[in-house]
Amino acid sequence: MDSVEKTTNRSEQKSSRKFLKSLIRKQPQELLLVIGTGVSAAVAPGIPALCSWRSCIEAVIEAAEQLEVLHPGDVAEFRRKVTKDRDLLVVAHDLIRKMSPRTGDTKPNFFQDCLMEIFDNLEQHIQNPLVLQSILGLMERGTMVLTTNYDNLLEIFGQQQNKPMESLDLKDKTKVLQWARGHIKYGVLHIHGLYTDPCGLVLDPSGYKDVTQDPEVMEVLQNLYRTKSFLFVGCGETLRDQIFQALFLYSVPNKVDLEHYMVVLKESEDHFFKHQADMLLHGIKVVSYGDCFDYFPGYVQDLAVQICKQRSPVPGGPGPTVNPNELGLLERLPVPTEAPFPDLGSCQGPERSLGLVIYADRVDSTTLLGSACQDCAKRKSEENGVEVSKKPRRADDAGGS
Repeated sequence: MDSVEKTTNRSEQKSSRKFLKSLIRKQPQELLLVIGTGVSAAVAPGIPALCSWRSCIEAVIEAAEQLEVLHPGDVAEFRRKVTKDRDLLVVAHDLIRKMSPRTGDTKPNFFQDCLMEIFDNLEQHIQNPLVLQSILGLMERGTMVLTTNYDNLLEIFGQQQNKPMESLDLKDKTKVLQWARGHIKYGVLHIHGLYTDPCGLVLDPSGYKDVTQDPEVMEVLQNLYRTKSFLFVGCGETLRDQIFQALFLYSVPNKVDLEHYMVVLKESEDHFFKHQADMLLHGIKVVSYGDCFDYFPGYVQDLAVQICKQRSPVPGGPGPTVNPNELGLLERLPVPTEAPFPDLGSCQGPERSLGLVIYADRVDSTTLLGSACQDCAKRKSEENGVEVSKKPRRADDAGGS
């Protein structure tokens, strides 16, 4: 397919793109984004290890062979396992155990060295940051993010945008609790750990027994699955991931009452619709971004834009709403001031101060600027969610109306 045909197909795809209303009407802070290998593959296509679980395992095996940290016989055996159509997560578990101490302890291990080899100089390989920019835009508005990836591409990109990004793993209970309670806005939870930190690298759920057996941590994590809408992006094997299952999938009852979403590639209609039906049993609505991976970045961008269009309340309770099309508007809102609006004579009595708390940026066609009595003004303001402070009436106002 030539470039002209690709461009035409992308334009047609975008013009016919539909989104579930139940998804795009979510507030960003109601979502928890689960990032899989598809995001990394779209951002840094030059690193084969980021493209899929299979590619990652193959790259680790190759690095292990080059670094001579795996016996040649084991290298051949693992390559044979990867080429066969079997559970890749089991292969990955076996591989990390093979490069770890015989005691079963995951520190130290050669697996981390292999990951550092294949993920070297990640910042130089960011080619298509569109997906990361979209995710960052959602995070700015309160969307939480966790990932099964070992890489920190999102954090690297966010830091380049002067965001205080923070990489977290399940070994740090204090940080996990803070993140789960929404106190680390730009935190990214790596449930498998991060390649730069050997302490957090664990593939086997037994490595997280301290987490799964901690009632406080499990309760706060499971509460997220009960109260947030999880949005799986670039995820293929995530629901088969034993750690994800232990933390969320099999530990939360009544999953059919939940409403989560998964964005996938539609390679085959039969497989897609079967997958869609199967996932509904877990409370997950599966939607397709198209039949070509090239559509993925544009879909994520458009989806993020649609979600960010929602009019969200100003933090602190009911009140005026802001236009989320203006990025960072919440940070730029001026300090409120009390400004008297004179009653221009639609009622009896002298001019009065209504004591409205207003923001200059929020004056629109619904803002009451006069030509109405005090009671009308107050009622209209309350309908619009604008706070009306009550002040003692002046002596000369007594009985004026």
